[in-house]
Amino acid sequence: MRKAAVLAGCLLVAGCGGSEQEDIQAWMNEQLKGMRGAVRPLPEIKPFPVVDYAGAQADDPFRVGRMELEKRASTMRPDMDRRREPLEAYPLESLRMVGVLAQGRTAHALVMADKSLYQVRVGNYMGQNFGVVTRISDTELTLKELVEDVHGDWVERTSTLLLQERQEAGK
Repeated sequence: MRKAAVLAGCLLVAGCGGSEQEDIQAWMNEQLKGMRGAVRPLPEIKPFPVVDYAGAQADDPFRVGRMELEKRASTMRPDMDRRREPLEAYPLESLRMVGVLAQGRTAHALVMADKSLYQVRVGNYMGQNFGVVTRISDTELTLKELVEDVHGDWVERTSTLLLQERQEAGK
């Protein structure tokens, strides 16, 4: 019985391999006739002009003396011993000028920091860069800041705070 099953299986497999594979092979040969391989030629290599390196005559960027900072005598320095004012704890970007009060010829700016309101006059310090108020007008507050440059020198920078327009009640 076992031999008969094996013999029947072999006959079935042998019977499947005939006409179907011939049809597929004929179709493949027909499709192959219309196909052509095409490889595009490589792009032409453009020659680049030869340029002489002129950096050999220049100053060596890694020389030890070049890397030492030059010592410059800077006369401008912030006064580190003076008592700090409350608005010096805030960066200038977080402060808002919300109004101006005039008392005779003296003008006071109203500056908001967080949710607190401060009166500022010419000569007061504000911001984290040793900024001193130099002028107060109806629309802006001008101050001079001392900032340290890449060489360690102190340089003056002028900054302004513009009067903020009244915001909507919902904000």
